[in-house]
Amino acid sequence: MVLTANVHVRFLGIGGAGLSPLARIALARGDTVSGSDQEPSPRLDALRAIGARVRTGQLTDPAALAAELAGVDVVVASSALPDDHPEVAAARAAGVPVLRRSQWLPRLTTGYRLLAVAGSHGKTTTSAMLALVLRAAGADPTAVIGAEVPQLGGSALVGAGDLFVLEADEYGGAFAGLDPYLAVITNVEWEHPDLFPDEAAVRAAFTAFAGRVRPDGLLVVCGDDPGVAAVLGALAAQPGGGARAIRYGFGDGLAWRAVDVRPATTDGAGGGGTPAGTVATVLRDGAPVGTLRLALPGRHTVLNALAVLATATELGVPAETTLAALAGYTGAARRFQPIGSATLPGSGSVEVIDDYAHHPTEIRATLAAARQRAGGRQVWAVLQPHTYSRLAALLHEFAAAFGGADRLYVTDIYAAREHDDLGLHAADLAKLVTEPAATSYVAWPELAGRLAADLPGHDVLLLTLGAGTITELGPRLLAMLGAGRAARP
Repeated sequence: MVLTANVHVRFLGIGGAGLSPLARIALARGDTVSGSDQEPSPRLDALRAIGARVRTGQLTDPAALAAELAGVDVVVASSALPDDHPEVAAARAAGVPVLRRSQWLPRLTTGYRLLAVAGSHGKTTTSAMLALVLRAAGADPTAVIGAEVPQLGGSALVGAGDLFVLEADEYGGAFAGLDPYLAVITNVEWEHPDLFPDEAAVRAAFTAFAGRVRPDGLLVVCGDDPGVAAVLGALAAQPGGGARAIRYGFGDGLAWRAVDVRPATTDGAGGGGTPAGTVATVLRDGAPVGTLRLALPGRHTVLNALAVLATATELGVPAETTLAALAGYTGAARRFQPIGSATLPGSGSVEVIDDYAHHPTEIRATLAAARQRAGGRQVWAVLQPHTYSRLAALLHEFAAAFGGADRLYVTDIYAAREHDDLGLHAADLAKLVTEPAATSYVAWPELAGRLAADLPGHDVLLLTLGAGTITELGPRLLAMLGAGRAARP
């Protein structure tokens, strides 16, 4: 199907992180945009403000659905909606083409030099950093990021240049039909067990993705990651061997390396002040390039920045321009996002950090970053497990992931798209955790009150972890404590 400009695109699930930036790009290009979503949200309000027509709530009446489809050229449906969803079925009955996000993205990116950022973890931060760097370099890119990035004005960026930065997701095969000029692969690990039965299936999907990079293109990959090494090995065994690969990481012999990685402080010298990000020395082919300064903590953030340095350099951006832009990067929503702080009744204080981490590897990295930021404070973690299938597949890995915390609260599982609980309860995970010893299950309705009762007398950095409604906890807790300031929207 070929679409001309100025078409009417209807997005089903328009308020989601996957479709809302696509709607923004369509509006910026002059298309008519309409859509629907189940619940009101700030994203929907923002889309309405720039011209989208959006309905919230369920609609099943055939005549009403047909009226909404009048004049629509194409429907783009969220992967969360089944084929028998009333709005999907109504569009097909009306003869309107229905595409999934994975089918829309190749059309959206045609005509650009596509920079596809993939990986089991870290792709949102890497994509956001790359878009920020390219904009600072004057490349005027278009971008689609999987989270709100305040410095970019949201999760989408519409530019006049020929570069398109896309957070390329493996879930639902969303990256399967892309035609990248350059692909970044941050890591490859077993994730989304509801779709991938084992790690081999994940590696096969990433190998197919890497094989789609144009022959004159480039792979930028983490040389420290065993999953990436397996993908490159499988790619090399295929006819042609795949695109040229540039490796980055901490290990010896890599093209781009970060060495002398250390916490930064407010005095800028790596000691004596308040924890304030990360500093590292960057080498290219063994030669010093410059000093990497990041406002965010964590070695995983350094790896993301190295991927951006390697990519931007290959695109002709001077290293000093990239380093300066990375130093100013303040983060994306739900990626180690400061929510607020409060002085506690009696004594003590709490700072709340919200993070999307919902996989054991992500949790360990986020806890290490929290420990870096916390200084002498305790680190408490609150986990809302995301989906029964993930918890079932990685139960013991989750149980071993919290050694970096001083205290852990496990709350009820967020089912998301799943209906079968597989006989699991969040308390099952809490019982398996041995570190920290102070681990307990707390039901979701009781969680904020329990924390408000436990916190006084302690100085705490509190992490809220998960991909569901856990993001509501921090503001609710701070309101209960009677103080709080939003540190970053």
